[in-house]
Amino acid sequence: MSQPRAHLVAVPDSWAQDVSLFCARNSHACPVLDICDVGAWHTPLAPGTDLRTGLARYRVWRDGEPVAEPEDVAALWDERLVAFLIGPRTCTDTELAAAGVPLRHREQGRGPALFVTNRSSRPAGRLNGPLVVTMRPVPAPLLPLARAAGRGTAGHGGGPVHAGDPGMLGIATLSRPDSGTPVRPQPGDVPVFWPSPLTLQAALRTARPPFTLTDAPGHPLTTGPPPAPRPAA
Repeated sequence: MSQPRAHLVAVPDSWAQDVSLFCARNSHACPVLDICDVGAWHTPLAPGTDLRTGLARYRVWRDGEPVAEPEDVAALWDERLVAFLIGPRTCTDTELAAAGVPLRHREQGRGPALFVTNRSSRPAGRLNGPLVVTMRPVPAPLLPLARAAGRGTAGHGGGPVHAGDPGMLGIATLSRPDSGTPVRPQPGDVPVFWPSPLTLQAALRTARPPFTLTDAPGHPLTTGPPPAPRPAA
């Protein structure tokens, strides 16, 4: 079983309230696991880990655009940054596997494909943007199990947002995801879509804060056993 992971989003303190409210209003996509004090770079999610150096790779954003992917951001971190740790969908994979639902992406040695949808997230302050989802092919007879996956896990937002026709989400083709590698379905599979924490990054990209630090794609923070999620208020 893979270790728990969390996505890092660090913003200037003047944007922290917007991020907190956005996550509270879109908790199905962006469950908050921890909010650090202003300027702090440690979290009880990963004791002893320096958030400035403890990830394999980071992404630096300026005015809503990615500009670099360094392996260390200690020189960029300042006392005005507030770090949020956002839960990923790994619990969904764990629950699907426990229920006997095959994980096609893992069978193919890749992560779930990511798509930007035509659904809007709920606005909060200066933040607004599209819902981002992950897709997992599920055998049609196992759809009830897939829909139930995650619903009983605190902080991880419940089940999928859609199953079936990707066009209902504004997705033209499953073979060309917005991020990641396409996952090949097997005969009889149905595409099922879960909300992704990258919904927050999509909103930040639209709002264009002057500076943001996140984990680079595929390089979230590896954590220990997560505590109970902290309310984003």
